[in-house]
Amino acid sequence: MDENRLNILNSSTRVISKLQLLSVFFNNDVIYKIYLRTQVLHQLFQTNPDLDINQLEMFHLQFTQSLIDLLKKIKKNNEAQADLLLDEIALNNQLIEQMEDSVYTEQNYTNDKQRQALKMSQSLRKLFQVLSDNSAEYPFVGNINKFSAHFSGDYFFSISTELVYELLAYNPADVYSNEYATIQRKLMGGLCKYDFKIDFYCGVRANDIVLEVYRFTDVNKYFLFSPLNNTLLFCDVAKLGDLDLKNTVSKRERMIRELRDKNVQLTGKAGLLKTNLPQNITALLADDYKKIADVNFLAHMNAFDVQANILKTMLNTDII
Repeated sequence: MDENRLNILNSSTRVISKLQLLSVFFNNDVIYKIYLRTQVLHQLFQTNPDLDINQLEMFHLQFTQSLIDLLKKIKKNNEAQADLLLDEIALNNQLIEQMEDSVYTEQNYTNDKQRQALKMSQSLRKLFQVLSDNSAEYPFVGNINKFSAHFSGDYFFSISTELVYELLAYNPADVYSNEYATIQRKLMGGLCKYDFKIDFYCGVRANDIVLEVYRFTDVNKYFLFSPLNNTLLFCDVAKLGDLDLKNTVSKRERMIRELRDKNVQLTGKAGLLKTNLPQNITALLADDYKKIADVNFLAHMNAFDVQANILKTMLNTDII
């Protein structure tokens, strides 16, 4: 085998290998068929010394290399767009990590609701004793306001400021009051009657004003506690509207879940975007394959530069 023929065949092998890698990357049937057909043509020239080897070289120069260059450009453009999505995923992951470091979880909330109800029960017993003895002792358990400080932003339901003022309205003649607390007389009487057995019902907020709503354990009665001024009043829960008390997922937890769901979508989109072929390119390649798959292809190789020129035109424009 003369040196020129050997060099052209070796070069043909390298070009076909590049096309194979691109066919694997795009996972496109038409590209794969073109790759297989170039192998057949290569084998045809390799096993038939009488054929003009320069035609194989010309075919690769005109068509195969143009196709490879075009696919590489598409690949580069696709990967650049996919990288933007991957950057967004990375930013979302950073935000998720930051929120996870500061979020109080649903389990924290569930457990602390029980602790808060116990603290409030103890505080109300003490308040009853303080008011009865006309004592100046502080009645509330330490850190009684810590619960709202931790959970109000994520777990308390939003209501209007007007409703807050309505819920906190009372007749001064109907309350017991000292320097530490204000409580409705009938509420204190009811608490004593039911031995201060209460459960945390829900929390509501309007901007920076928060209210804790409690329920008598054995009866369908409710009262509210305002941490701002330690006011305790009966509460008509019907005024709060329909509250989904079973939904104890915090705002930050919901945001974390939404970001994770979005990242799943972005990851899938980035994967599809990397291997996307524009419809006009796919149609052109399908047409190219028909021509090179023709049994009379060798007789028309000199005319194949028309298809090659189309590929080159696409390569040198912003059509992709």
